[in-house]
Amino acid sequence: MSLAIGSLLVITVYGVVGYMILGYNLLDAIYQAVMTLTTVGYGEVLEATPVRKAFSTSLMILGVGIALYNLTVMVGTVTEGDVRKYFERRRMDKRISGMSGHVIICGHGRVGRSAREHLKNIGSQVVVVDNVPDRVMHLEDPHLIGDCTRDEVLRAAGIDRARALIATLETDADTVYLTLSARALRPDLVIIARARTADSKEKLVLAGATRAVNPQLIGGRRMAAFALNAHVAEFLDVVMHDEELDFRIEQIRIPVDSPLAGRSLGELDLEQSSGARLLAHRPGPRMPFAPHPSSDTVLEPGSVLIAFGTMAQIEHLMDQASPDPGTLGAGPAAPGGPVSPIIARTSA
Repeated sequence: MSLAIGSLLVITVYGVVGYMILGYNLLDAIYQAVMTLTTVGYGEVLEATPVRKAFSTSLMILGVGIALYNLTVMVGTVTEGDVRKYFERRRMDKRISGMSGHVIICGHGRVGRSAREHLKNIGSQVVVVDNVPDRVMHLEDPHLIGDCTRDEVLRAAGIDRARALIATLETDADTVYLTLSARALRPDLVIIARARTADSKEKLVLAGATRAVNPQLIGGRRMAAFALNAHVAEFLDVVMHDEELDFRIEQIRIPVDSPLAGRSLGELDLEQSSGARLLAHRPGPRMPFAPHPSSDTVLEPGSVLIAFGTMAQIEHLMDQASPDPGTLGAGPAAPGGPVSPIIARTSA
């Protein structure tokens, strides 16, 4: 654009100066130059001598040439940008259509960025959705620019194949609406929603959120934990988030068709067979945890085990819980459940 404006100014100055040299005063020179460049054709201000005709001809040729060049550049810029955006959109849609078991992050502010970075660090696939282009255009991860509360945007993000959705929109009202929309599209989807107030936390749960989280509240609790139980808090932090450490705390859901379903821990002796330590058992969604489950605990479908061990031990335990031994895939969560089967990483 600056080149186009600059070339227009140069050719105008060239015309004005030329006409002044040929005997025009300043005002007449400006008038004649503009008239010639715009091809209005009101007629000559002074007598059209051969020299003046030759100069006017050169000015018209240069003016038309520069105008065509500038038009070509501007059209090319617009077209190139549109074409680039079109193919970029096609490429992104193709990437997303091939994804399954991913996490959709709606809203890429501070909380959304933190969630994306952590999920990427642990090897999870993510699709980021935001209605502000500058927040996502630079991302290498699959992303969409659009309103997360619209069904077509959620479908484009692959909500039918997603493992979970994290809602971190600007306002609680938008987050509630997003939660309602996502729950209507996927009754079995794990939805983690950001709550800014205690009141909105309850509303988000009523709207269908699997869990409503207040980042400030969690941050305050963690700071208090470090103040009072620094070693315990640091240990849990390292175990949960340090990918270089071989030990992990993981959660394993028992699917309906799991070979472990309906059998007791005493019968299975999972700690002996896997080497992992069973820390707790949750019989069902929103039910209390039972620490150190006893041998007579029956693993009903939909129940969850919290286990601690090396990655090899955890993977062996996952393999035992899987309907298809030897595969560690994660499918959709049970309706209203806090985690997705077969395994979902816990959050501190």
